Amino acid sequence: MTPTDPADLDLEALPGHFIRRLQQIAVAVFLQETEPFGVTPVQYASLQAIRRTPGIDQRSLARSIGLDTSTMAGVIDRLETRGLMVRSASPDDRRVRLLSLTDEGQALLGQVEPAVLRAQTRMLEPLPKKEQQTFMRMLREIVKANNDLSRAPSQD
Repeated sequence: MTPTDPADLDLEALPGHFIRRLQQIAVAVFLQETEPFGVTPVQYASLQAIRRTPGIDQRSLARSIGLDTSTMAGVIDRLETRGLMVRSASPDDRRVRLLSLTDEGQALLGQVEPAVLRAQTRMLEPLPKKEQQTFMRMLREIVKANNDLSRAPSQD
């Protein structure tokens, strides 16, 4: 895949081009399906991670979903302003903020879940079922192998 002339470089031959396009499509589909709930993919991932680990701190939350801490702070601010989660001081370290969902946050997750699942189905729909499983396995493998290259490596 090394052309002799840079003018011969074809975007259609570059995985990065298609990965970027797939990310655009994934966000668009997610937002279409979840529009009535006003939640972004990152907000949804944050709420899901807090539901899975109540009392998680912001830094650990950022690592768990692969976000940098400054972006995470803005996401948390917006979720808290909407009344979907609360921050409380850690009893061990007053500088650390622990995150919990409110009843409204729990309810939103329950309401939005069918739309999120529809979005996931739509994203993979062009592939036959067996290829969907293969694609997901390969996608996880690529992300895991390259995790350390990310600006915000995930802890998984």
